[in-house]
Amino acid sequence: MGELSELFAPNRIAVVGATERDGAIGRAIMDNLIADYDGEVVPVNPKYDELFGLECYGDVGETDADLAVIVVPPKVVLPAMKSAGEAGIENAVVITAGFGETGSEGAAREQELREIADEYGMNVVGPNSLGIMNTDVGMNATFGPDMALEGNMSFMSQSGAFITAVIDWANDEDIGFKDIVSLGNKAVLDEADFIEAWNDDPDTEVIIGYLEGISAGREFIDSAREVTKETPIVLVKSGKTDAGAQAASSHTGTIAGSDAAYEAGLEQAGVLRAESVQHLFDTARVVGDQPLPENKDVAVITNAGGPGVMTTDAIGESDLEMASFTDPTLEEFSETLPPEGNIYNPVDIVGDADNARFKNALDVALADPNVGSAIVLTAPTAVLDYNQLARDTVELQQKHDKPIAACFMGGERVNAASDLMKDAGIPNYFDPSRAVDGLEALAKYADIRQREYDAPTEFDVDRERAREILETVKERDETRLGVEAMELLDAYGIETPKGDIVDDPADALSVAEEIDGNVVMKIVSPDILHKSDIGGVKVGVENEDVYDAYEDLITRAKNYQPDANILGVQVQEMVNLDDGVETIVGMNRDPQFGPLMMFGLGGIFVEILEDTTFRVAPVSQSEADEMTKEIDAAPMLRGARGNDPVDTGGIAETIQRLSQLVTDFPAILELDINPLVALPDGVKAVDVRLTVDPDEL
Repeated sequence: MGELSELFAPNRIAVVGATERDGAIGRAIMDNLIADYDGEVVPVNPKYDELFGLECYGDVGETDADLAVIVVPPKVVLPAMKSAGEAGIENAVVITAGFGETGSEGAAREQELREIADEYGMNVVGPNSLGIMNTDVGMNATFGPDMALEGNMSFMSQSGAFITAVIDWANDEDIGFKDIVSLGNKAVLDEADFIEAWNDDPDTEVIIGYLEGISAGREFIDSAREVTKETPIVLVKSGKTDAGAQAASSHTGTIAGSDAAYEAGLEQAGVLRAESVQHLFDTARVVGDQPLPENKDVAVITNAGGPGVMTTDAIGESDLEMASFTDPTLEEFSETLPPEGNIYNPVDIVGDADNARFKNALDVALADPNVGSAIVLTAPTAVLDYNQLARDTVELQQKHDKPIAACFMGGERVNAASDLMKDAGIPNYFDPSRAVDGLEALAKYADIRQREYDAPTEFDVDRERAREILETVKERDETRLGVEAMELLDAYGIETPKGDIVDDPADALSVAEEIDGNVVMKIVSPDILHKSDIGGVKVGVENEDVYDAYEDLITRAKNYQPDANILGVQVQEMVNLDDGVETIVGMNRDPQFGPLMMFGLGGIFVEILEDTTFRVAPVSQSEADEMTKEIDAAPMLRGARGNDPVDTGGIAETIQRLSQLVTDFPAILELDINPLVALPDGVKAVDVRLTVDPDEL
């Protein structure tokens, strides 16, 4: 399993802080290891010569162990770590709490732990960890009450309590695991390290996890993309909240709550996101045990009309499709099914169907080249043997090598049949929607396996000019920039309308006279974000009205906010909105994933409609193209009701260029181009605002 193989399969484990005292964590870990572990267990405690009938060592450095499990008071952890490192012990699990989760003193202690691990090249789980398990060698190096069953899933969790609850439930459900790790504070090893290690483990078929946060979002995306080419990853991510947007002042920041970053990041990583514990295991079991479908078309074979309709509805609400049968399949159904049955999908083989009719119908459906997967849906009848139907389902799944989800409805009579199918990797559900969810996850993972990831385009840009513009925030108390930063976009090749910012009405007229046609005039102030709300925008101003328009805009701004910092008035070329679509391209910097790009319908409707889509930067060409197709208003971009299609390629390029800008300059905390007017022959960034952290420049 790569560099972490010895962590999960050591030959000799030292338990630092071992004790026979009832109720102590050191005792629980010793009891668990002694009960099942195939290797040697070495207690470490300077107070004793012997514990549990085993020689007890005074220092971990004397143990010649492969793994140190440390469960001593926080102040003793660091000396123990250092002793282990000096002795060449490369793997440690720090159970002890009292580190980064407890405040500044604990955070400093955690940083020192990290430095020790770095100095000696140690793999460290935790601190504040429940521990780790490996069922191959019977290693339960946790203080949980139960050992997991053997299986093909490896499981990581940021919550130790969640692990104990899951194991208790999984043991009842006969669900097994290969490796289990409680991540704790992730001072050294994090989720990316474990998914990379498990990808190299031939005994891990599926990686599952419960995460409350991701340490380094972009790095996780890059690692997971490589892993999911071979090994599916299914995660539950808790904490769906808008807390990440609380301090945001841009449209993008307002809309991009913290969960939007996770949704985008996990999708880009190729991770299957589960919405609940039940969904987590439903998904993990089906992607671990079933073949991948060649298409998203599902056949439903049923003896029950009502549940058949329910299943059809569930498929209609998913990304799957009801399969359309070929003519030979329809002819075969016509010849073999009763006249009152339905030969089309869902195939109703009628309530009096016996096992032979069920088996034949499923065989015919699976043989159809249009069918990617199937659902066997049945209600109990006196003429149907559920156990035989289960055996037939297993046989046909193996014959056709296509995924099948079973929905044998009923109570106790289903149990034996369900067990027969479970042993063959075929899940059985009472609820048809869960069967559909399972097949949808399989289809999604099949798509993930076929993905090709292109590298982000590197555009030729003027970074020095961009830096000069951003550094203007150092000269003022305000960290926000508005249209006075339009040259920032020019520096990165994003087209803007002709114009300038002036602080004198005569200069406003001079600029207007250099522009063909009427102009747009806007108040320029970092303190006035919604200019149109105060009458701070004038459209279609003729040259003879420019002077008065300037004075009126300044007066309105001062009346609205007397203490506002008014930089002047922008005089700008008019963009014909009748020929285009107002869109928004923006970025909000997520604390874990970094720059989160947004695209959507813009103008005054952005916060009302919230028709938006997200990606974590840097964004590639294919990802930018996908963003233009994902919003609900996408038909408007491609020409609706006789309108000409707009330049979606220009939109995609703007997304990429802005992605490069915010990746190059981490000091940009949030940025909006709103509107980015998309026209048939190009795009133009009409307005911009951004927030800059001067300390990052």
